[in-house]
Amino acid sequence: MTTLLNRPWFAGGPVLQRTRQIARVLSGHGLGAVMHQTGLGRFAPRSMRAAYGDDLSQAQHLGLALGELGATFTKLGQMLSTRGDLLPPDYLEELSRLQDHAPPVPIADVHRILETELHAPLAECFVRFDDAPLASASIGQVHAAELADGTQVVVKVQRPGVREQVEQDLAILTQLVEWAEHHTQVGQDYDLRALLAEFSHTIHAELDYVREGQHADRLRHAFGDDPDIHIPRVHWERTTHRVLTLERMTGIKITHLVALDGAGIPRRRIAEAAVRTFLRQLLEFGFFHADPHPGNFFVEPSGRIALVDFGMVGRVSETTQHHLLRAGLCAMELDAEGLAEELYALGVAGPRADRRAFEKDLDHIIGRYGMYSLRDLSAAEVTRDLSAVVMRHKLQLPSELALLLRVISMSEGMGLMLDPQFHYLEYASPIIRRHWKQRTGLQAKWRQAGRSAVEMSEFAVGFPRRAQRLMSRVERGEFEVSIRHENLAGTVREFQHMTNRLSMALIVAASVVALAVAMGVYDRVELQPYLHWLFVCGFVFTLVFGAALVHNIWRSGQR
Repeated sequence: MTTLLNRPWFAGGPVLQRTRQIARVLSGHGLGAVMHQTGLGRFAPRSMRAAYGDDLSQAQHLGLALGELGATFTKLGQMLSTRGDLLPPDYLEELSRLQDHAPPVPIADVHRILETELHAPLAECFVRFDDAPLASASIGQVHAAELADGTQVVVKVQRPGVREQVEQDLAILTQLVEWAEHHTQVGQDYDLRALLAEFSHTIHAELDYVREGQHADRLRHAFGDDPDIHIPRVHWERTTHRVLTLERMTGIKITHLVALDGAGIPRRRIAEAAVRTFLRQLLEFGFFHADPHPGNFFVEPSGRIALVDFGMVGRVSETTQHHLLRAGLCAMELDAEGLAEELYALGVAGPRADRRAFEKDLDHIIGRYGMYSLRDLSAAEVTRDLSAVVMRHKLQLPSELALLLRVISMSEGMGLMLDPQFHYLEYASPIIRRHWKQRTGLQAKWRQAGRSAVEMSEFAVGFPRRAQRLMSRVERGEFEVSIRHENLAGTVREFQHMTNRLSMALIVAASVVALAVAMGVYDRVELQPYLHWLFVCGFVFTLVFGAALVHNIWRSGQR
C-alpha cells in the first residue's frame, strides 16, 4: 500500500516539516478522525495526542486547529462552514465563528512592501499613512491613509510570505485528497478534488488584490442607480496585486443597534434594503458578495448602506438563476416534485442518487412546512433541512449553490438582528415572483427569440466552412474519436485487488502442493537434513501468506 511517506514529494525539506506541523496541531487537538481520513497519522508524535484535553467538543477543536494553522486552513474552515451537505450542524456553527485574525506585520515590512509595489517613496504615495492597522488578518492588514487631494482611503497590504505558504499548503492538501480518494470511504463518496479545486480558486482570488478591486468596481457599477447602497471606489493608481487602495467607508456598524436608534435611522428600512441588495445581486446581476457578515456593513447618516471587503464573491449563471427562481417558486407553492426536478437541474443529485428516496425526503420537508405561512417560515431552517437531506443521501452541492445557501442564512440573520419581526421569506416572495415574470414575460421571450435568431444566422453562415474542414480531416485520416469512461478508476482498482488476492491464493496453494510432494520423498535418509529445513521454511511461508490473504479478504469485505 502506497503511503504519503513513500512518495518522493514528501522526501524532506520544508514540505515535510510543514506536513509534520499540520499533523502535530491536529493530533494535539485530539482530531483522530481527521488524521485517519487524511493519512496524516504517521506524521504525528504520539506524545502530542490529545494535549489540549477533552473539555471542548471535536467541532471546537477543529475550529481552533484550523485557526492555529494559518491563512490557508483558516480560509479552508470558512469555506467548509458553507458546506451543510458535508458537515453536521455543530461543525458548521463552530467553523462559521472562525475568526481571521493574525499578529500585525512589523510596520517596517509594511512600508517596504508599499514602496516596492507602488515604485515610489511612501511620502509621495500618501500625505498621511497611519502605522497602527485598522485590522490585521491572515492574508493582509488594513491601514488608514490620505491621498494628496485630501481623499480618505484604506490601504490593504498583503502579508509577506503568505502567497508562498498558501501554495505549499495547497500542494500538501492535494496529496492528502489523493490519498483519501484511494483509501477512505469519504474520499470515494464525495468529489474532494472538485472541492479542493474550488477552494484553490477562491483563495487565489483573495490573494490577488487587483481581482478584488475588479469585484468592487463591478458591484459599484451594477448598483449605480440604487440610492440605498454605497460601494467604495477603487484608486487604481495606488493598487497592485499585493496592495489595494479603496475609498474609506464611514458610518455606524450595522451591529450597533443603539447607535442606529440614536441616529434616528429606521432599522426595518435597513433590514429591507440589505435583503433587497442581496436579491438584486443574485437574481439580476448573477454576481454577489459572498461574505455578508455584519462586520462588512456600515450605515451612513443618510441611511445608505456601505459595503466593504470584496475578496469572496459568488457567480450565478443565467441558467442557474432560472432554475433557482423555479426552485423558489416550487418551494413556495409546496411542489415537491417540481423542487426535486430543479435541484436535479442544479446538479445536486448526481448519477449515484436514489432519486425516489430523495424526492420522498423532499416531500416530507414540503409537507412539514406546508402548514405554515411564509410569514412563519425561516429561510435558515429550511436551508438546514435541505442540507441535512443532501448529506443523508451522500450528495454534494455545487460550490456556488452551497455558498448561496449560506449567504441566504446570513442575510436572514442580519435582518432578524435589525428587526426581530422581520420575515425574510414573506419579504422576498414578491421580489422573486416579479423577477420570474420579467424572465418569462412577452418582452423577455422576444429578446430570447432575437438572440436565438442571431445565433442561428451565425451558425448557418459558418456551417459550410466547418463542414468542409471536418470532411477534409476525415479524408486525410485525421479524424479521431475519444471515449472517456466515467468512474473507471474505481473499477480498475477493484480488478487489481482481485488479481492480487488471486495471485496470493495461487502461491499459497503451490506451497501446500510443494510441501506434500516433499513429504513423499522424506523417507530418503540422505535428504532428511535438507527437507527438515524445507518443511520449516515452507510451513512458515504458507502460514504467513495464508494469514495475509485472509486479512486482505476480510478488509475487502469490510469496505
